[in-house]
Amino acid sequence: MTALDFTVVDIAPEPYAATPSLTARLRIRETTGAPVHSVALRCQVRLEPARRRYGPNAEAALGDLFGTRDRWGSTLSSFAWLQTSTMVPGFVGECETALPLPCTYDFEVAAARYLHALGDGAVPLLLLFSGTVFGRGDGGVAVEPVPWDREARYDLPVTVWHEMIRSHFPGTGFARMGHDTLAALTRYKVAHGHTDLDAAVTELLVAAEARPAAATGAGEAAS
Repeated sequence: MTALDFTVVDIAPEPYAATPSLTARLRIRETTGAPVHSVALRCQVRLEPARRRYGPNAEAALGDLFGTRDRWGSTLSSFAWLQTSTMVPGFVGECETALPLPCTYDFEVAAARYLHALGDGAVPLLLLFSGTVFGRGDGGVAVEPVPWDREARYDLPVTVWHEMIRSHFPGTGFARMGHDTLAALTRYKVAHGHTDLDAAVTELLVAAEARPAAATGAGEAAS
C-alpha cells in the first residue's frame, strides 16, 4: 500500500491562461518507499473564513454573505471554492506537480464575492485530495484510492487573487441581470446617448442618490 502526503508549496497566477486561473505547486511525498506509476488526482478547494481577521471595510462588504458580526460565530463556516483535477507522473519518494485552479469573477458565486471583499492579508484555504494511485502489484499494476483524509492548508495572499483578476479584467467587474432588466437598461442607454451600460448605470445611481435630498428640500420649502 502506498501512502501519500501533500504540501502546498506555492500558489500563483497562471500568466498564459485564457480565463482567470491560479496554479498550485504541490509537493507529494510517498512515505513507504513504494514506486508510484502515476496518480489521477482530484482536489476540492475550500475557503475557511474563520481562520482570519476582518477590518471594518471587509465587515461591511461581507454582510450579504455572513450577516452582521454578532452572527459570525455560526455563519463564518468553511465553504467550497472550486474542484479541479490533474494527472501526476510517476515518481519514487517525492515529486512536485502543478495543480490548475480555474477561477471565476462571477459575483453570483459566493467565493468570488468573498475574495473580492478582502483588501489585505491572506485567504485561508483547505485542499481536500482524492483520486486513484497506480503502482506496482503482485499481478502487475496495482490500483488504490487516495484516502479522503488527505488534505493540506495554505494561506493565499489576497494580492495574488487581485493580481490575477486585474490581469484579465482591468478596472472592471461583472453583475448578472435578468433579460428584461438588461433590455430596459439598453433602451435607457440609447435614449440618453450613452456609449456603454456603465455610463447609464452611473447616471441612474447619481439620480437615485440625489432624489432624497431634493425631496427633503422641497418638503422644507413647503413648510
